[in-house]
Amino acid sequence: MGDYDRTRPLFDRRVQIDGVDPLFLLQSPEEMFFNAFRHRTCDVTELSLSSYCVSLTREDPPYIGIPVFLSRAFRHSSVYVREDRGIESPVDLAGKRIGLAEYQLTANVWVRAILAEAGVTPDRITWLRGGMNAPGRPEKIRLDLPADVTVEQAPEGATLNQMLVDGAIDGFIGPRWPACFHEGHPMVRRLWRDGLQAARDWHAESGHFPIMHILGLRRELAAQHPWLPGALLKAFTLSKQAAQAALADTSATKVTMPFVEDILAISARMSADIWSYGVAENRATLAYFLRHHHAQGLSPRLLEVDELFHPSTLESYSL
Repeated sequence: MGDYDRTRPLFDRRVQIDGVDPLFLLQSPEEMFFNAFRHRTCDVTELSLSSYCVSLTREDPPYIGIPVFLSRAFRHSSVYVREDRGIESPVDLAGKRIGLAEYQLTANVWVRAILAEAGVTPDRITWLRGGMNAPGRPEKIRLDLPADVTVEQAPEGATLNQMLVDGAIDGFIGPRWPACFHEGHPMVRRLWRDGLQAARDWHAESGHFPIMHILGLRRELAAQHPWLPGALLKAFTLSKQAAQAALADTSATKVTMPFVEDILAISARMSADIWSYGVAENRATLAYFLRHHHAQGLSPRLLEVDELFHPSTLESYSL
């Protein structure tokens, strides 16, 4: 799992997983997902939502989902464009050459969903796939995309960052910013100049807070220990609640940044519990994602929300 405030109470053992004596590995998303889908290294692991959905349409999917959403993010700040290409709005991306590290990244699915709302479907863009800051990067899972979706490989030895600098591509989409943007290159900017406001407007209209990562459990362990999916959901929920309680205590800010009180106020106005776990609270957002995942050619059939998760996690007891 990633090293987040919402997982740290598990890592430092303030929160226990009932019946489990775990060994935790804190890894980056790229490392976790590569290990999970290439080598199946861990019994319980954070998963890319998109890659997990692809796996469900293949034989012998290794993991069953737990509705713990360890990463969520609005992606209006994940689209970078060249200043000299006349790109001012999503519709201007039609006919352009856009770089991405992997077509099936969850962040890219969400961005393409937002673009599709503006009428720019995946077939209207030429996609250039390759390493961001180092040459070469394979897709974690083999993809069978529709014939009208054009994905080209970056030239051997090329990086998407340098192609963006050189003008060989018109833009880039991804969860990490390209190095040239971080370094302040004058010809590279975000598509939405005010990504925060764009995201707030989109949330107000759609009600969605995009889900990026879920928790996965080896299917054979779920079969052997039917209590384990529920125990994981309970423990990760308690861990998140501990992080939220600490964040709300502004007597001494728990994160190294200013204006935390203002950020908390914005979040509260958007939703009482904007970072919710569980299926019922997130069914509409998951269904929206699944529709676009299928429309983008990543899942050959339209997945149902309930088939993503272990049956014991679809409901919980109440007092």
